[in-house]
Amino acid sequence: MTPRDVFDPGPSGLPVPDEVLARVARPARYLDGEPGAVHKDHAAVAVRFALAYPDVYEVGMSNLGLRLLYHYLNRREDTVAERVFSPWTDMEAEMRRSGLRLFALESGAPVAAFDFLGISLQYELTYTNVLGLLDLSGLALRAADRRPGDPLVIGGGPCAFNPEPLAPFFDLFLLGEAEEALGELVDAYLAWGRAAGPGPGGRPRSAAERFDLLAALATRVPGVYVPEFYDVTYREDGTVRAVKPRRPGIPDRVVKRVVADLDACPLPPDPVMPFVETVHDRAVVEVMRGCTRGCRFCQAGMIYRPVRERGREEVLETARRILAGTGYEEVSLTSLSTCDWGPVADAVRELITEHGRKGVGLSLSSLRTDTFAVDLASKIQEVRKTGLTFAPEAGTPRLRAVINKGVTGQDLVEAAGAAFGAGWDRLKLYYMVGLPTETDEDLEGIVGQVAEVQEVYESRGEGKMVARRPLALTVSLATFVPKAHTPFQWEPQVTLAEAERRLHLVRRGLSRGGGGSGGRRRRRGGIKVDWHNPAMSRIEAVLARGDRRLADAVEEAWRRGARFDGWTELFRPDLWDAAFQARGLDPAFYANRLRPEDEVFPWDHLSPGVEKAFLSRERERALAAEPTPDCRWAGCPGCGVCEATGAVTRLATGGGCR
Repeated sequence: MTPRDVFDPGPSGLPVPDEVLARVARPARYLDGEPGAVHKDHAAVAVRFALAYPDVYEVGMSNLGLRLLYHYLNRREDTVAERVFSPWTDMEAEMRRSGLRLFALESGAPVAAFDFLGISLQYELTYTNVLGLLDLSGLALRAADRRPGDPLVIGGGPCAFNPEPLAPFFDLFLLGEAEEALGELVDAYLAWGRAAGPGPGGRPRSAAERFDLLAALATRVPGVYVPEFYDVTYREDGTVRAVKPRRPGIPDRVVKRVVADLDACPLPPDPVMPFVETVHDRAVVEVMRGCTRGCRFCQAGMIYRPVRERGREEVLETARRILAGTGYEEVSLTSLSTCDWGPVADAVRELITEHGRKGVGLSLSSLRTDTFAVDLASKIQEVRKTGLTFAPEAGTPRLRAVINKGVTGQDLVEAAGAAFGAGWDRLKLYYMVGLPTETDEDLEGIVGQVAEVQEVYESRGEGKMVARRPLALTVSLATFVPKAHTPFQWEPQVTLAEAERRLHLVRRGLSRGGGGSGGRRRRRGGIKVDWHNPAMSRIEAVLARGDRRLADAVEEAWRRGARFDGWTELFRPDLWDAAFQARGLDPAFYANRLRPEDEVFPWDHLSPGVEKAFLSRERERALAAEPTPDCRWAGCPGCGVCEATGAVTRLATGGGCR
């Protein structure tokens, strides 16, 4: 492709006037120049990629996936990748008032000047922000209405495994892990340009050329899904009849991409250092990808299979280089289940030995509820005091068997006792309400389990504790949301009224009769209860299991003013209810309906590698309260991911798939 005319923001490099920045909160969200940011001459590269996160800077800059893609794209000499975030409501108002277009941080170039606009889809309640990004960029909301030379809008992340409520707004989606796939996408884009003959800036010159480009990407790059190439038909009852490709060469099923060997895709040693404090303001080192514990409510545990571990030496060296280059005072070893990473004990010891004396703390994400996790956390606490979090998820052994949460009540008691004996007096417990087959007895089990933990703390006098401070215990409650590609994808979410009743029942029990309605958090009897707004979970469930018809409701809600729906202070359920009504859609059809075993789902043509038949078997085992063991330590349960993706479990200790 030939060099193209590029946007010149002027000598300051800032597309936003100073007087605008002076009127908004946290103007550093919109400035360039952070240490580690990559700057390239746009005229000297062939492909320009805007990486967008549909939330504010502090949230987006905490996302490891965004950091990885920024690093891997910018390693290419022929490509530049720059960052874009959703402006906060005050900045959006200023931009609309001043006629400013959305821009990339590094160059200040307008998003519409890029070849690709890649949008990370991590959470359903960011969907209206996606439309805000498109509109502020000056792009048509619907892919069918865009001009030939507009950037290709591509979506990725966990929500891409059922992107149908957003399908009309995107040109294409990339399923699965993108470190290798995005490079292939860029190569295919360049190859198409060489074959087609360059238009202005190497872009399509007509709607037909844009169509041909999308066809080339869909057929040459595994994992690419172009919604335009698939027809959706519906039955009289409103369910999906079929999703079929309408163009030769387009796959009936798009299978996700998997990085087979994480060590072949090293972590970036020099991340961008934000100007403002981010949500996760620390050095993040991914130690493992995937989880096979098989919690039946957990979408991540299904779509990120198989398990692949990074080697201990790579993790230690990456942490060393990030700390040396950034000055962070904490390292987080992150994965879906960090305590399951083979070398975790040795790595924790070595990291503390090397960096603890410099005052650098260490944290582990996703601690197991067992004494091994407490022992690891105890070593970490020698450097920096932290709280401790366990996630029993359910209050009775029966319900934990239903969801395949391999934690017993005794595990929790022993872990809590070990924690209190090691000096902790702050503890958080996570539970869900509304799980399939849940009864009031299960909810009362939460109250009883919390009381057991309190009793363990109160009886610690005969243990090793010296301090006599009261236990700071937080109980966090969330409403179950059924997700695509899980064993519970057939199950209904409880109604909003029922979710509120169940939350109230648990809160009343924990408050020892205090109960009552009111704010999101309250203290009762030494316990702080924190609950997620069930109205948010309702919209999340609608979008998580929705079809293309919901795109009209998403657009309607956005046009009515829905923004930052994942933020409690900005969430407006009334706007969503009005949008559903205006578009003739019933949210209960998507969220609260038990789906028949043979129903065709809107996402059945998109595959995480885990077969629907396996999920169905797991659902049957759930309803029978039968657990399924982790395939790393037991026999293969036949989920199908290794066969579908060609990737197998890779352990840092040298083991692999059994």
